[in-house]
Amino acid sequence: MKEETNKLVLASNNEGKIKELREILESLSLKDMEIYSLKDFDEIGEIEEYGDTFEENARIKAETVSQKTGLLALADDSGLEVDVLDGRPGVYSARYAGKDASDEENIKKLLGELKEVSFEDRKACFRCVIALSHPKIDTRFVEGRCDGYITEQKQGQQGFGYDPVFFCPAKDKSFGELEPEEKAVVSHRGLALKNLAPVLKETISNLRK
Repeated sequence: MKEETNKLVLASNNEGKIKELREILESLSLKDMEIYSLKDFDEIGEIEEYGDTFEENARIKAETVSQKTGLLALADDSGLEVDVLDGRPGVYSARYAGKDASDEENIKKLLGELKEVSFEDRKACFRCVIALSHPKIDTRFVEGRCDGYITEQKQGQQGFGYDPVFFCPAKDKSFGELEPEEKAVVSHRGLALKNLAPVLKETISNLRK
């Protein structure tokens, strides 16, 4: 059983997200975990995210993967919420400009909608909800949040998604200007994973009993 509980499947195919999650998990003294992604389980295929909230989508992905692999599965659903847009793009962040939209296309649409909005009114937050699932436990959730503003143009080449247009006051830079280790300290995903660490350790301990 110990061998199984040393394995964790990230329910994602997103290279940027996988890389970021691996780096953060390793920084949380979870180096003994064998980390896999959906790329290691081709038979699972694409998981449809039909939920109306980040929590629902995270649950759908984590429970689907854990049931099909029999292993611990971690799934996050995250996105950008802009106050003046009534919380959009929200759960549609990755496909804001269309189902197969690129990061560039999503950013272009967002900036277009905010064209006449002053910087002070471009308040936004990145939110991340993580679900941890295993066939023998109830799914557990943690959340992380980072508040900031949407810039008028892209700043920096780091990260992915909306990172180049999300200004983080705590760092006085956009996410696109932060090195991965800098971003992990303040990012919504980094904070959510820090909140996950004790939950993950407790879950593994319970499964090994």
